[in-house]
Amino acid sequence: MSASPVVQESPAPVVEPAPVVEPGPTARITLSPPPTAMAWMKVGVPHELMAVPEVCLAPGDALVEIEFATVCGSDLHTVSGRRSAPVPLVLGHEQVGRVAALGAGAVRADGTPLRLGERVIWSIMVSCAECDRCLSGLPQKCRTLAKYGHEQVRHGWELSGGFATHTHLRAGTAIVPVAESMPREIAAPLSCASATAMAAVDAAAAVTELDGATVLVTGAGLVGLTAAAIATDRGARVIVSDPDPLRRATALRFGAVATVDPLLPPGSPTAFAAVLSSLGLDDGLDVAIEASGSAPAVAQAIACLDIGGVAVLVGSVHPVGRVPMDPEAMVRGLKTVRGVHNYTPRHLADAVEYLEKRHCAYPFAMLVGTTFPLSELDEAITEAATGGHVRVGIVP
Repeated sequence: MSASPVVQESPAPVVEPAPVVEPGPTARITLSPPPTAMAWMKVGVPHELMAVPEVCLAPGDALVEIEFATVCGSDLHTVSGRRSAPVPLVLGHEQVGRVAALGAGAVRADGTPLRLGERVIWSIMVSCAECDRCLSGLPQKCRTLAKYGHEQVRHGWELSGGFATHTHLRAGTAIVPVAESMPREIAAPLSCASATAMAAVDAAAAVTELDGATVLVTGAGLVGLTAAAIATDRGARVIVSDPDPLRRATALRFGAVATVDPLLPPGSPTAFAAVLSSLGLDDGLDVAIEASGSAPAVAQAIACLDIGGVAVLVGSVHPVGRVPMDPEAMVRGLKTVRGVHNYTPRHLADAVEYLEKRHCAYPFAMLVGTTFPLSELDEAITEAATGGHVRVGIVP
């Protein structure tokens, strides 16, 4: 671990920040008590509390005091060892907070000046805006990409994740204000799941018109449920597939006209083929958004498409094995398969705008099933891993 962090026995309380800005290009911020973060060390070992006595904000940087965070599935993949990660690491990349201090020239995603006290969310990634990938519209694949909640703790960027009292936002981060009226449980996941769902729906819409389309969403987690709501509001008829009966019931509250249990045998009257037939969809579907990461679900998403259909794969963010595909069917069916990983700043801004308008139309807030204090992060992650909640909340 870097020499800068100091491990304490208990979390320091969050207090109103009192930034001290020194002359020059770097703003040196000292808070009393200091910001703290939970550092993950390795599988099976409890998080360690880390204090950061000083935060140095370069031009374009900002320091945000965390209001609320949520545990994402990728956090669970890391702590379980399903995905490798550098350590020590401050996890967490779904959060909402308030601007506590600013580096010179810090701006929002739209280029306007960021203000102290603003309630904001921010992108999962830090991009350079200058490399070939950024210039071609793929900032999430920047040549010098850094990601919140995924980077090894290092001197000068210790507060790099959301499981903390504060997060240090670096220049190149898309920062978007959110309305004070938006519940924290809805605002926090905007930084990952909600914006990713927006990107997935947009990827489908770039291939086929959604108004009047039939859409399959596989996986009724936060990405899948949000995608179902967005597609429904764009005029699509949505079917959701998930093995969990409670999540299938939840999907009906997010616009789905029908749900499917993918574990049922083909001959069952409520199996996938039977449900499609009952809806007059024997030829297949226009769109499939695969949000579960299950190999059988990926295969089904591709196989179920009608002529000219598009499958958007968004859930396969860890190895799931090979998936069979019939090239002749793809060619003769004029089918499209698109991969979506994370999102662009535009998708983040669009997701904020969408949920500010529509968060009352669907029960998004209920998707955070329980909340823990930051000091009980390990207990929160254990609870999230049970799968009993779409999201578990963390309060600093």
